[in-house]
Amino acid sequence: MTQLEAHDGNGGGDARCVRCGRTAVGPCARCHCPVCGDCSVLTEGGVRTYAICLGCDRSVGRSLGASWLVVIGWIAVPLIALLVAVLALAWLVPR
Repeated sequence: MTQLEAHDGNGGGDARCVRCGRTAVGPCARCHCPVCGDCSVLTEGGVRTYAICLGCDRSVGRSLGASWLVVIGWIAVPLIALLVAVLALAWLVPR
């Protein structure tokens, strides 16, 4: 299914904005629902600019800071777990 295909999947006509019903210009970067230009805001704090629907903007905000924390978490948590395992093994294994 393409990003701007109608929700019913029959492919008939243009996708409609989930908030106001006008013709959608693109999907929301968070929920992927089609939105028009009047029912979306632009992201802040990233290299690229994305459109976020007003519903996601109210609940999460337009900043990408939380998303960057998730990415850092996916990298840092396994590295810290590996460091703890190595230190525990070095402490337990006699020389």
